[in-house]
Amino acid sequence: MAAKIPVTVITGFLGSGKTSLIRHLLQNNQGCRIAVLVNEFGELGIDGELLKSCQICPEDGGNNIFELTNGCLCCTVQEEFFPTMQELLKRRDSIDCILIETSGLALPKPLVKAFRWQEIRAGATVDAVITVVNCAAVAAGTFASNLEAIAAQRQADDSLEHETPLQELFEDQLAYADLVVLSKTDLVDNETKAKVEELIQQELPRVVKIVESDRGKLDPSILLGLHAAVEDNLDSRPSHHDSEEEHEHDEEITSTHLILDRAFDPEKLQQQLQTLVHQQEIYRIKGFVAVPNKSMRLVLQGVGTRFDKFYDRPWQPQEARQTRLVFIGRDLKSKEIESQLAAL
Repeated sequence: MAAKIPVTVITGFLGSGKTSLIRHLLQNNQGCRIAVLVNEFGELGIDGELLKSCQICPEDGGNNIFELTNGCLCCTVQEEFFPTMQELLKRRDSIDCILIETSGLALPKPLVKAFRWQEIRAGATVDAVITVVNCAAVAAGTFASNLEAIAAQRQADDSLEHETPLQELFEDQLAYADLVVLSKTDLVDNETKAKVEELIQQELPRVVKIVESDRGKLDPSILLGLHAAVEDNLDSRPSHHDSEEEHEHDEEITSTHLILDRAFDPEKLQQQLQTLVHQQEIYRIKGFVAVPNKSMRLVLQGVGTRFDKFYDRPWQPQEARQTRLVFIGRDLKSKEIESQLAAL
């Protein structure tokens, strides 16, 4: 009987750096044949396309990138994940490992439980759950409470319920971690980083190593080959939703996307997007931007008011030079976003 394919689940909140981590793994695969399953919150498939454009991937590497964009994986395991895994298992002779990038709003548990299904269990095992944590976002209280507020609440009464739905999600993602990757540590000082690490350690139900990653750069040997067989020890990974048959998302958290047949000055666009972040509760912005007089496509990614930009590849001859952006947040006002960008 052939050995099971090891599957590494990469989880973490919106904008934590999951795609950057996977992109670096693909660029430094050390001969390992990797298939990637990407679950996006939003219809444009920005992350999947970014991975397919990876310059160091084999020319046919795009055939190993699978995108699920019809909903959050933890809610569509049976409808989307199961048939995709069946197809991957048919190709087990040409795949050494599988990486699954979950949506930033996904719970790990429903996905891991699916590996107990006989049709999947016979051919694959969860090698590890890697949880990526944005150090700067935690410190700023972007999705978990302010660090000082958490400490004060715990000192006042450990039994009080102070958690928001997003904080519960953050804690559930940590509860399933076999390894925590701390990203964006360059944006905070050492004292703040130590406080974030202390907070993470308090949320971990087991002893789990925390490693730092600079823009997704991490030795693949640290991330792969942990042999945790996560599906066999779910009892040691408590969840806020253990008693629920189905996980219900906050219906106010939505995504909207824009496709604009025009180019933008990157700095002016970023300034306008930062203004929008202040006006609306936007958690994440990502996409591709056409820039005047540039033959390269600009990748733009934003978490809060902080943005990263880089050129990933030339525009293809038959490719429309469009600006495509995805916005993820709470109770988004799509028409206002579109009108403000159109006015630039």
